[in-house]
Amino acid sequence: MSNQRPDGVTPSQTVGPYFKYGLTPNGEYEWNDAFTSNLLTPDVSGDRIRVEGKVFDGDGAVVVDCMLEIWQADAQGRFSDPQDKRALPNSSFKGFGRCGTDKSGFYAFDTIKPGVVPDPDGKPQAPHILLAVFARGMLLHLYTRIYFDDEAGNAGDPVLAQVPADRRATLIARRKAGNGYTFDIHLQGDRETVFFDV
Repeated sequence: MSNQRPDGVTPSQTVGPYFKYGLTPNGEYEWNDAFTSNLLTPDVSGDRIRVEGKVFDGDGAVVVDCMLEIWQADAQGRFSDPQDKRALPNSSFKGFGRCGTDKSGFYAFDTIKPGVVPDPDGKPQAPHILLAVFARGMLLHLYTRIYFDDEAGNAGDPVLAQVPADRRATLIARRKAGNGYTFDIHLQGDRETVFFDV
């Protein structure tokens, strides 16, 4: 029986736990990571940061085999993508990273603090990182954003403004000592992270 729908669109599939072998081997398999959680390149400019946290299910248990992907602008607010018609990025920084959670549900990305980017109407968006969450049992991956608690621009961000005030904290990474931020992801439950329908 074919998985292809009559309209020619192939449905999404749950990712795993088998995705680890090909997508996030992290040295555990005889396979090279196509993308890693370290986005830093020697020539990149901007504030180097680490975003880390844990992923939790609806019962509050950690998710030990989740895959996360991030996509972000550089420190000047430019994406490494031909569709970004503004000036080209000034480095080999690609803005895309991938990692899996470990046995304690922990993940971490080493990157730079993104700059302000315009929305489709040209309004400035506060610095943020786009995040996709993949996990077993989920037929569709989830999309969310990571904002930073030390950014004044959050107050005027057009996307954050659409989120009910009592839920916005689920999108805000908290600054910790040094160059780090903590951002925990809750897939369901009372503390569920806000996910976007895109």
